[in-house]
Amino acid sequence: MYEYKVVQVREGLIGGKMSADKLEKVLNEWAGKGWQMKSVTAVEVKGRLGPGGTEGVLVTFERQRPA
Repeated sequence: MYEYKVVQVREGLIGGKMSADKLEKVLNEWAGKGWQMKSVTAVEVKGRLGPGGTEGVLVTFERQRPA
């Protein structure tokens, strides 16, 4: 059996591009907890402040469910 974790990564509330450094930090953080990256999906994340969105990604991680 597997379990999954979805993490939303974005740069800021208004504008900005996704930085490789920020994404790498998230990937390494979850890998250190035993999760393997399964997929990365680009999304436009709506902010709470106004109609604009920011570039972001949804990162799906997978790991074996502990027995």
